[in-house]
Amino acid sequence: MKNLTQCEKGCSCKITKIHASGALKQRLMSFGMARGVGIELLEYSPAKSTVEIKVGKMRIALRKEEAELIEINNEQD
Repeated sequence: MKNLTQCEKGCSCKITKIHASGALKQRLMSFGMARGVGIELLEYSPAKSTVEIKVGKMRIALRKEEAELIEINNEQD
């Protein structure tokens, strides 16, 4: 299993599973994040405590703990 925090800056990938539940899962889904959706990792904060991603035309900042719950496949694999 590879999660979003294991990607390099500039990585394009697809979501294979979201391991969140409850309000967090609903929040992620409201941003358009679901299995099979392509995302791009844009930037890490200096301490890697947050990650900025792009879903469609939307840019989203996630905490490291939230990003670790998103299982992905690299599109290059």
